[in-house]
Amino acid sequence: MLSHPIMTTDTKSFLAKAAGLPVVDQFVTVTGLANVVATAFRYQKDEEIFGEDEPTEYVYQVVCGAVRTYKLLSDGRRQIASFCLPGDIFGLEHGPHHRVTAEAICATEVRLIQRRSIENAAKTNVQVARILWNVTSGELRHAEDHMLLLGCKTAMERVAAFLLEMDRRLAAASMVALPMCRRDIGDYLGLTLETVSRALSQLHDQGVLTFSGARQIVIRNRQRLRDINA
Repeated sequence: MLSHPIMTTDTKSFLAKAAGLPVVDQFVTVTGLANVVATAFRYQKDEEIFGEDEPTEYVYQVVCGAVRTYKLLSDGRRQIASFCLPGDIFGLEHGPHHRVTAEAICATEVRLIQRRSIENAAKTNVQVARILWNVTSGELRHAEDHMLLLGCKTAMERVAAFLLEMDRRLAAASMVALPMCRRDIGDYLGLTLETVSRALSQLHDQGVLTFSGARQIVIRNRQRLRDINA
C-alpha cells in the first residue's frame, strides 16, 4: 500500500549521500548500477506499507523510523518476523506475493524501487546479483537465528538476545532507544507482554540495565547479557 509520496531522488543524489557513509549502502549501489529512480514515501504510526498476499512489486529501504513485518496466525495472534531499522532493506521476498505484512512502527520514511528493475539489472550485472544475494542470505540467516531463539531459548535468554541485537543495531554511545513497544517485543520473541516486562525488571534489579525513559535503555553489563544468551 503506497501513500504520502514526498519526493523523487535521482541516482546521483543518492550516490552523493552515500559517499559520506562509513559502510557501503547496498540499496544506493543497486539503484546506481540499475540506473533507476528511487521514490520516498512517508507512513504514519501503524500504517500499512504492504499487506500479506499483495504482489511483490517493490523493494524498500528504511530511511528513518522503523518497520515491523509480521503474520497473523489463525487464532488471531501476531508473530513479528523482523524489525527493519534505518538502512535495512525489506520486501525482497521469494515468489510473486508477500508472505508477511509490513507496518510502520512510528512515523517512518522509506524509499523504494521497482523489483522488476533490479531483477532485470541482475541478469546482466554481476555486482547487482551479488548484492541481492547478500541481502537474501542475510534475511535467511536472521530467520534461522530467530527460529532458534523461539524454539530453544528460555524467556530470559530471548530477552537478552533481543537486547544484544538492538544494542548492536541501534546503540548511540551507551543508550539504546527502542522504537518498538513491549508488546511488539513480546510478539517478536513469542512471549507475553507481562513476561517481557518481568524479564526487563529482573535485569534492572540485577544492575544489568537501567531505564532512561519509557523506551530508552542503558545497558550496564553487556557481558552478563552475553552470558545469559550463551
